[in-house]
Amino acid sequence: MHNVIITGADGFVGSETAKYFLSRGCDVIAVGRKASPERLQPSENLKYISCDVSNIDQMRELLKSASSDSYDAYIHFAWNGSAGNARTDYELQLKNVRDTVENLKFAKSIGCKKFVCAGSIMEYEVEAVVHSQGSLPGMAYIYGMCKLMAHCICKSVAANIGIDLLWPMITNAYGPGEMSPRFLNTTLRKIMNNEPLQFTSAVQNYDFVYITDAARAFYLITENGKPFHEYIIGSSQAKPLREFIIEIKDTLAPEADLLFGDVPFTGTNMPLETFDTSKTEHDCGFKAQVKFSDGVKNTYDWLRNLHKGGDRSLKIKPSSEFISGGLAA
Repeated sequence: MHNVIITGADGFVGSETAKYFLSRGCDVIAVGRKASPERLQPSENLKYISCDVSNIDQMRELLKSASSDSYDAYIHFAWNGSAGNARTDYELQLKNVRDTVENLKFAKSIGCKKFVCAGSIMEYEVEAVVHSQGSLPGMAYIYGMCKLMAHCICKSVAANIGIDLLWPMITNAYGPGEMSPRFLNTTLRKIMNNEPLQFTSAVQNYDFVYITDAARAFYLITENGKPFHEYIIGSSQAKPLREFIIEIKDTLAPEADLLFGDVPFTGTNMPLETFDTSKTEHDCGFKAQVKFSDGVKNTYDWLRNLHKGGDRSLKIKPSSEFISGGLAA
């Protein structure tokens, strides 16, 4: 690979992925909504384009000033409302679906060979919930439903127009740089603020992947993945959430009390096979390198440094485990 376009490139996972592609000698066109990037540093191989991904005509015009007229891959992270209550906004989430499909078509029109879209492991949970008789899925499942919808439509459209589609599916990416109200972030902030550590019974299976591992996975999947295949990005160490929580406690707050069962769990427990990364390892050569305890410590230290600087966003809550009861990808 040499030339790639990355949308949502100034976001949490997108920016780290852009940095990894740059470290591998790639030329990166980074697309973001802000006038200038906050997470990306200047580089001679990086061109930043300020544009909303729904404005295809503007993107096409802005790309005319790029140094390349051909691209190896188009990597799509841009997705509004991926955390918090915005997951329940079906109009916003449906717009994300349309924008994803239109970006796929745009990628083909400018000569991209591959379209790589950031999917979610929640797609599997959605399928299980929707096809379960008598189920009453919560509104937060709308996010995962629309990720699945985008996946299905993109697969048909990509096959029809002749562009290779690859669909990495993130379990739960975490690490320094993330400011959302998702489960791990909220738990670390509660430890920092000496708040009660209340959880569901936490028997549902879960997985986490550190941000640098997630970025490397996107590179390897883009480079080596098979067309029209989906690939799980995880630690290869999936287990019940309770075990991850205990590991967080042992690493950061060994004297703290864990209160399991105080928060009702309304989600669906997916089998451990759902998190199987063996295909990603076999086809793409990816295996996570950062241990969960090390990643948690790195993230906690980063959050503490922000806290010392007076960052008010540390008060964000609640966690998406409480909102949806499901997987928090």
